[in-house]
Amino acid sequence: MSSAFDEALRQYDYELSPELIANKPAHPRDSAKLVVLHRATGNVTWSTFHDIAEFLPPRSLLVLNETKVIPARLTLTRATGGHVSILRLKVERGLLHALSPKALRVGEHLKLAGKEMFVVDGRTEEAWLLRPLFPVHGMDALFRKHGTMPIPPYIKKTPLTEHELRREYQAVFAKKTGSIAAPTASLHFTTHLLHDLEKSGVECARITLHVHLGTFAPLTEDQWSAGALHPEEYHIGARAMQQITHAKREGRPIIAVGTTALRTLESAADSRGHIVHPEGTTQLFIREGHRFRITDGLITNFHVPQSSLLMLVSAFAGREKIFDVYREAMERKFRFFSFGDAMLII
Repeated sequence: MSSAFDEALRQYDYELSPELIANKPAHPRDSAKLVVLHRATGNVTWSTFHDIAEFLPPRSLLVLNETKVIPARLTLTRATGGHVSILRLKVERGLLHALSPKALRVGEHLKLAGKEMFVVDGRTEEAWLLRPLFPVHGMDALFRKHGTMPIPPYIKKTPLTEHELRREYQAVFAKKTGSIAAPTASLHFTTHLLHDLEKSGVECARITLHVHLGTFAPLTEDQWSAGALHPEEYHIGARAMQQITHAKREGRPIIAVGTTALRTLESAADSRGHIVHPEGTTQLFIREGHRFRITDGLITNFHVPQSSLLMLVSAFAGREKIFDVYREAMERKFRFFSFGDAMLII
């Protein structure tokens, strides 16, 4: 590890008591705590998510990521009788690309419910390649039936059942299937809150970024050096593009709901803040020095130490301000990470 990369990670490190890692969402969702950070002044307000309308500028445009999480984990049995839990990444050219916490052996057969389902075909730099022993078009149905929701590994134990996780680890407006992790800022919204926000004059635009390794994988030195993360697919439809363009033209604040929505906006916009790439693949790595083209505000959670997401929010609001808020949030017993409490940066 280079000294420059090591020093960069140290700047975004902090210690967190394990008791502050949320293992289930607030109930109801919008009862989560909220801290509001004003970028210009550094002023901080402590509130609850239900009251977020009080802090959003008039006629704001909220940009929501309507991606839907798939039950992407699958536990398979090896020839030795042991088990391995794989994480689905993608299906390409008839092969399942998957992560495995254990080394697999090329040629070995993996079973599910006593039936051989995959042969290990090889591996790439980031994933194992599994050849299905069934028609590949049945892959989605297999994961829907036997897969489990891919909650992060730092949630050691959750009281939620798999049935409950399929509901709770999903935004109420999730629509387009394709993510292997939730865009967690979205989890704080209820249908009722969204209705109230729109009644108050807040507009909602819906885009899609399918959450993949670029959002949640640990940062590597190669990514740091290249300034690029793992690729993720995004799409801004005609309606959302029109809403964003009109808001920008009218000088209305554009508020990204989550780092995934923010990365989509920043990837799609040119230097003048115009949407010129409404769909494609992004590897955008936002860190100190990034010039934000289109995003005026951000709703986000509290992020893992040394992560690209912590670097993103620090670039947006200033690292010292963010770390001051994190320290006080810990003192106030805020709940951290995917099922945790929220921050509005405005």
